[in-house]
Amino acid sequence: MAGAELIISAICNATFCEAVYDNPISDIRLTKKQSDILNLTKEINGKHLRIATYNNYPLSWVEKGDNGTLVGFGVAFAIVDILQERFNFTYDVVVPEQNFEMGGRGPGNSLIGMLNSSQADMAAAFLPKLGKFINMISYSSDLDEGVWKMMLKRPTASAAGSGLMAPFNGLVWYLTLAAVLCYGPCITFLTRLRSRLVKDERHLPLSPSFWFVYSAFIKQGTNLAPEANTTRILFATWWMFIILLSAFYTANLTAFLTLSKFTLDIETPEDLYKKNYRWVSTDGGSVQFIVKNPMEKLYFLNKMVTSGRAEFRNFPNDMDYLPLVDKGAVLVKEVTAIDNLMYGDYLKKAREGVNEVDRCTYVVAPKSFMTKPRAFAFPHDSPLKTLFDTVFVYIVQAGIINYLQLKDLPSTKICPLDLQSKDRQLRNSDLLMTYMIMVTGLCAAAAVFIGEVVFKRYYIKTKLHKEALKPKGRRSKKTSKRLRFEDDGGLPPPYDSLFGNTRYNLNENSKRKIVNGREYYEYTSSTGDTRLIPVRAPSAFLYH
Repeated sequence: MAGAELIISAICNATFCEAVYDNPISDIRLTKKQSDILNLTKEINGKHLRIATYNNYPLSWVEKGDNGTLVGFGVAFAIVDILQERFNFTYDVVVPEQNFEMGGRGPGNSLIGMLNSSQADMAAAFLPKLGKFINMISYSSDLDEGVWKMMLKRPTASAAGSGLMAPFNGLVWYLTLAAVLCYGPCITFLTRLRSRLVKDERHLPLSPSFWFVYSAFIKQGTNLAPEANTTRILFATWWMFIILLSAFYTANLTAFLTLSKFTLDIETPEDLYKKNYRWVSTDGGSVQFIVKNPMEKLYFLNKMVTSGRAEFRNFPNDMDYLPLVDKGAVLVKEVTAIDNLMYGDYLKKAREGVNEVDRCTYVVAPKSFMTKPRAFAFPHDSPLKTLFDTVFVYIVQAGIINYLQLKDLPSTKICPLDLQSKDRQLRNSDLLMTYMIMVTGLCAAAAVFIGEVVFKRYYIKTKLHKEALKPKGRRSKKTSKRLRFEDDGGLPPPYDSLFGNTRYNLNENSKRKIVNGREYYEYTSSTGDTRLIPVRAPSAFLYH
C-alpha cells in the first residue's frame, strides 16, 4: 500500500493538487525561485502554445483530427496532458517538414531547428541530450535513458557453432589436429633413437606409427605390440590423451545439443564494422548525428556510411523497415520502438495462422548500440523549462513514463534470443560435418586408389620386371628382397591355407606345434622365416 500511496501522491503533486506556496497565507515566506514559479504559473494560465513533435511510435506521433488539425498521441502527449491539466493552457501541434530530430537544409526541417528559430514553444518528444545543441536549445530535466539496440533476422544456427564442431573452439581443433599429425613422427623418432642406444627392440616405422595414432583417435585397436617400456609409455600416453579428449567432447556435445545458449554473430557496434554487416537507421535521427560526429565514439562507423554499407531511411510506418531486415540488414533503433515492432509482427503472424515456432522471425542483439539521456526541449532561455521541470520530477519519480512506455507490451520478453525449445531436434546444420567427413573420406580414398593403381602398374611392375630379367647374380639386395616380398606378400598366410590351399602345402600330416596352450601349423616361408598359423581359431571358420 505504501507504493500505491507514493504513486498517487506523485500524480497529485504533478496535476491538480496545489503546492504549499500556492496557498496565500501571509505568514509563509517564499523564496525567489518559488515566487518566480508562482508568477510563471499565473502567466501561463490560459495561454496558447505551439508544441512541436514528430512521428516516433510509440513515444510520439500525430494524426489528423475531424477538423483537419493535428492531434498528438503517445507517451509524450500523455505528459503534455498532465501539464495542461496542471497549468491550464491550450496548444496546437506542429510538425517539422521532414520528420527529423536534427539536421535538414532549413530550420523547419527538424525539431531542433524549429525550436532554435522560435517556430515552436516546446518540443514534446523524447530527444537525446547532445552537447552540440546545448547552446541552441534548452533541455528539460531527464525523463528517461534512451537505449538503442540492433534488430536482425533470426539466424538458423548459433554463432557459437553448430553440430560436431560446436563443443570446441577453433584453437582446440587446430591443436588436436597438430597432435594427431605430430605424435606419430614423435613415436618413430623416439623408438629409432632408443633402438640405436639399446639393441633390444626394433624401431617403429612412420606408417605404422601414424596409423596407430589415427586408429586410437577414433577408438580402434592396433596390432602393434611394443616390447620396451619406453614405447609402452608412449602408447599409454596417447591413449590417456584420447580418452580425456573424447570424454570432454562427448559431454560438451550433449550439453550443446540440449542446453546450449543461442548466440548471435552481431552483438556490439564493433561487430557491425569488423564483419561488414549492412545496417540501417532513421534518417535525421540521433544515430545519424552521432555516427557522423568526429567527437563521438561511434564515429568509426562513418566509414560504412561512405562505403554504402550503412544507410539512413525515413518511413511513415516502422513496419516498412522489416523488408530490409529480411534481406539481411541490421536495424538500429530505440528499444521501445523495436519491442513494439517485433510484438506487432508477432501478432500479425498469429492472426495469419503461422505456426508458433515460426512467429519469432527477428531477434534483438543483447548489448546496446548506444545510450543517451532523453528529455523534452525548449527554445534557449525559455521560462517554460523552469516551470515544467517541477512537474517532470514528480512524473519520473512516480514511474509514470516507464509505465506508459510498456503498457501496450506483454509482461514477458518478446521473442527472446533463446526460445527455450523443449523439443530440440537435430537439424542438417548439426550434421553438416558428418556429411563433409563422409564426402572428404570418399574423395581421399578415390585419390589414393588412383595413385596406388598408377604407381603399382606403371612404376613398380615395370621396374621389378626389368630387375627380374637380370641374372640372379646381378640383382641388388633390395630387388631380391622385394621379389621375395611379392612372392609371399610379406604377411602370414591367410586362413584359407588351412583348407587345401596348395600354395602353402599344408595338410593333416603337416607339422603342428603347441604354443601357450594353442595349436598352430608351423610353416616355413620362401625367405626362410618360420611362421605359425592357428588351427582352431574361431575366426578361421569364417573362411571355410
